[in-house]
Amino acid sequence: MKRRQFLTAATAPTLLASFPEAIFSKTHEGSKNNTWDRGSLTHILPTVSHESFLIKVSFLSAAQNAPVLWVNDLKAMGSMTDTQGLYWKFHVKGLKADTRYSLALKTNSGKLMCEPWTLKTFPSPDSSPKNVRILLFTCSGGHEELTFLPAVLRQRLLNRALSFSPDAAIANGDQVYWDLRSPLTAKGQGASARAKELIEGEFDRSMVALGSNNETLLKRAVAPQIVPVYSTNFRSTPVFFVQDDHDYFDNDDAYDEIITFPPDFFMKQMARATQSMFYPEFLPERSRPRGLPGSAILGKDQGVSESFGTLRYGKLLEILLYSVRPTMTMAGPSAVFVEDTVESWLKERMSNSNAHHVVQAPSNPHGWTAGKWGEWYPDVLDTSGKLSLDMKKPYWQKGWLSQHDRLLSAMSKMNHKLALSMSGDLHSIGLGSISSVGDIDLSNSPVISVLTGPIGTRPTGWPSGIRKIVAQPSLHLKMAEIIKPIENHGFTIADFTEDAVEIKFFKWDRNSQSVDEIDTLLPFHTQKFSRT
Repeated sequence: MKRRQFLTAATAPTLLASFPEAIFSKTHEGSKNNTWDRGSLTHILPTVSHESFLIKVSFLSAAQNAPVLWVNDLKAMGSMTDTQGLYWKFHVKGLKADTRYSLALKTNSGKLMCEPWTLKTFPSPDSSPKNVRILLFTCSGGHEELTFLPAVLRQRLLNRALSFSPDAAIANGDQVYWDLRSPLTAKGQGASARAKELIEGEFDRSMVALGSNNETLLKRAVAPQIVPVYSTNFRSTPVFFVQDDHDYFDNDDAYDEIITFPPDFFMKQMARATQSMFYPEFLPERSRPRGLPGSAILGKDQGVSESFGTLRYGKLLEILLYSVRPTMTMAGPSAVFVEDTVESWLKERMSNSNAHHVVQAPSNPHGWTAGKWGEWYPDVLDTSGKLSLDMKKPYWQKGWLSQHDRLLSAMSKMNHKLALSMSGDLHSIGLGSISSVGDIDLSNSPVISVLTGPIGTRPTGWPSGIRKIVAQPSLHLKMAEIIKPIENHGFTIADFTEDAVEIKFFKWDRNSQSVDEIDTLLPFHTQKFSRT
């Protein structure tokens, strides 16, 4: 098929200024060896369950009529997720488990809009697959004009990860960096003169995110951070997106009476609008309560969740994905990161799941700290720049740590299961074994904690570039570091079988390695853990 054989989605002659035409060439530049013809598409990001697809797409030009997705012989009408016809979603239900489907995206009049592709449902929760491979990474966002790694290099890293044929991917936190109020980071990001120049304006916190000028500005800020990074390369690989602080358009800061979290209404709108347009929410799973915060209660998307999700792969694997940002509270000893209904769900799954592996994938990592405010831990940097528990961390809440200890204790008590947590946030690659938290002994079944590696980060590194400290084990716990945090770009691949998980770590150092070396990256460390 040739590109000229496809129709574009556009029936209107104009494009939204700065989106996505300005980044379309970069999307193609990062995919020179990709012969799949995307037609008028600029990105595709799908997620799946054993019975459903949820797919987000965007087009170079706005569509006046809803596009149609054919899944074999099943017809699914697109639903517009912005107000101008550039962004669409397809929620396809009633599919057969463990089945590869042929997908064809067509105009309302029946003409192909891109080359057909395939996507496979997961095995049934009651089935017994023998293995599954999961790709994990963090911090893929950042505008290259604000010193983040160029999008084409981030795409190149992800293409190398995809070359290992993962069955699914988890993008854990910070899909976007556009901080607006943080005293520490906003002046170099969303509040900077360069940022305002890039989007040709400033956000109005008193206005809605969609249907006002904020929508145009949001697209200009976010599209260059997501569209050219993923492009259409994940069209056949389901992705599970977890949101963290920067996805709410701020850093988790508390300085001089400026407290950026919990997120206010504007921040929640921005996170919701970004997710709605660019990447899929979590599909329903029968073991996850449908009334958790941020879940759709009514309509055809009933059970779809913004912040709390499940990657269930037969009886082999259940990964519990959760963001700590939308429900965090500031209530001293009774404060929490996730509200009680979410904590109860997590504990229930750890106690009652029939999966061979039950894995935690929180937006905030377990084990390590940089002494920053919005962490589980009370550690703070003293006057010499070292971590200390002797000083009070301003605005930090003791209840966060109590909830942390309850969750890690529940992980360690899982019957014949590996206690494994795989997260991101700290822009590092790391591996450790937690044997105690506070006065709680976990040594009979230590919690294995993984920092999965950042796809996009600044050249100076985080947290050392600003906080002048590499992530370190919290003084609240005992952890043996198998891989001390490495501030390189990278990703992790985990292979699960019934009796074990083998974890492969990949890294690329932009300061000492050539760009071409990305294409041949191999694991620098492999670790295998067996179930107890």
